[in-house]
Amino acid sequence: MVNITTNLEKDPMLEKPSATGAADGKEFSMDAIDAAEPSMNMYEDSFGQFKEGEVVTGVITAVDKDLVLVDIGYKSEGQIRINEFRAEDGSITARVGDRVEVMVEWWDDEDERVILSKEKAANIKVWENIKKCHDEDGTIRGAITSRVKGGFSVDIGVPAFLPGSQADLRPIRNLDDMVGKTYDFKILKYNRKRSNIVLSRRVLLEKERESKRAATLSSIHEGKVLPGIIKNITEYGVFVDLGGVDGLLHITDISWGRVKHPSDLFKIGDQINVKVLNLDLEKERVSLGMKQLAADPWTVAAQRYPVGKRVTGRVVSLTDYGAFVELEEGIEGLIHVSEMSWTRKVRHPSKVVSVGEEVEAVVLDIKPEARRISLGMKQVAPNPWDVIAEKYPVGTTIEGKIKNITDFGIFIGIDEGIDGLVHISDLSWTKRVKHPSEIYKKGDVVQAIVLDIEKDNERFSLGVKQLQDDPWKSVGARYRVGTEINGTITNVTDFGVFVELEEGIEGLVHVSEISKEKIKTPVGKFNVGEMITAKVMTINSDERRIGLSIKRLEVDREQSLLSEYVSSMGQAPTTTFGELLRENLQEKLKEE
Repeated sequence: MVNITTNLEKDPMLEKPSATGAADGKEFSMDAIDAAEPSMNMYEDSFGQFKEGEVVTGVITAVDKDLVLVDIGYKSEGQIRINEFRAEDGSITARVGDRVEVMVEWWDDEDERVILSKEKAANIKVWENIKKCHDEDGTIRGAITSRVKGGFSVDIGVPAFLPGSQADLRPIRNLDDMVGKTYDFKILKYNRKRSNIVLSRRVLLEKERESKRAATLSSIHEGKVLPGIIKNITEYGVFVDLGGVDGLLHITDISWGRVKHPSDLFKIGDQINVKVLNLDLEKERVSLGMKQLAADPWTVAAQRYPVGKRVTGRVVSLTDYGAFVELEEGIEGLIHVSEMSWTRKVRHPSKVVSVGEEVEAVVLDIKPEARRISLGMKQVAPNPWDVIAEKYPVGTTIEGKIKNITDFGIFIGIDEGIDGLVHISDLSWTKRVKHPSEIYKKGDVVQAIVLDIEKDNERFSLGVKQLQDDPWKSVGARYRVGTEINGTITNVTDFGVFVELEEGIEGLVHVSEISKEKIKTPVGKFNVGEMITAKVMTINSDERRIGLSIKRLEVDREQSLLSEYVSSMGQAPTTTFGELLRENLQEKLKEE
């Protein structure tokens, strides 16, 4: 360090002359004084060469607990507060001998004191760099320190503002992801007095994209395979950045297999390889394909899945009519509900399988040109209907639990998965059953006889009443034609009256057999539950019909009275009882 603090009074060349022209007994001429004047002016200039606010370079000469002394060529060292050299971890970065740029904050020539600032010197340099960067359309590097209203705060040496709209080419979903990252920026505008700086990263990204776009458009062509980055995901596909040019990868071109939503396979920022399917340079539209990078699996499906082959697959979708099973990527087969069980009537596939379940099936049919494979689950196991007829021939008496009751009959469990139906008409020979629940409940154990087995229609018919003899077969012996019977009216209709002779056995008195007088309807003349007497006219056991007559009973009774009357007169009957009555009536009229 050059010491410029020499006492002027000790410099013999700068001592002032006495009046006698001598100093301390020595004599010197005015020429000597004149010769010393330039040297004194240069020395004084060195004291006044610094200005407040000026930035100079100095060397650290000493470091203590409060100050750092810096030699800047002045007659005494400048002072800097120690905190300006304190790092974030609290350590002191100042080292003796280090060169450092400082700003002259204040100086006093009388006290020979100079106050310096390293931070303010750095601030000045930063603003000079900002001005140069802005004027020359350059870039400046900075770190995003935090989120603020409308954008971000960026450290470029001094705090600057980055609007959210200038942070990227597209809206940023998670702004916090950018905090802590370092980027290059353009300075849109600045005001040093207000310490206001506005930055843009988007301007640089647009310029970079345009450069990439031009390069991509010059090299792209249909059929070319190139890498890209996913920039957006929609329900119908993904948009891929090919390098300044965006292309659409439609959902149908992602995979040969089923894709529910592109987000199941990709996320924004993923890098993928795609093939250019279609290119329109004028409209800058690019259609991309990913599945086209591999061969279509349907081209060899017929060889891989011949009819009759047993396969395993994963259920990927359910519909009302069946389940779609993925055999491999791009190959799906349909199991129709009718092919799910030999014995159960499957109303919906969800009753048998669920999405994601692994199932076994047999290939029933394949049509590669239509991209269809028909599968069957029930074919994996033997068909129980093939042996059911041998196991339970017609006429066999079986016993089982009632599994279901319907309006038309009851279902009885026979074998696993096979139920037999007892129709409501086969529950009783005689009892009129309105609903099977009048007699049975679910879970009852009943016996029945096998009536019929239809393998093709998968029907197993049973009968309960067939366990007993048909009472209609002997009804003719119990109710002979011409005999008089008593019964209870069960129903009255326009065409006649139904009379119950015994439980389940009814006869009909037709409207023409009610009276000798002609009547249109018996309704209103008879009541249900009323007891009547009639004559058995006809019996048809096969058709289960008994014809009754009240009129014939009356006629028979009249004939009986007439016979008794004639017998009492000792004459053979020549007329009917009715004719005698008419003749008697005519005679009375003549007498009157």
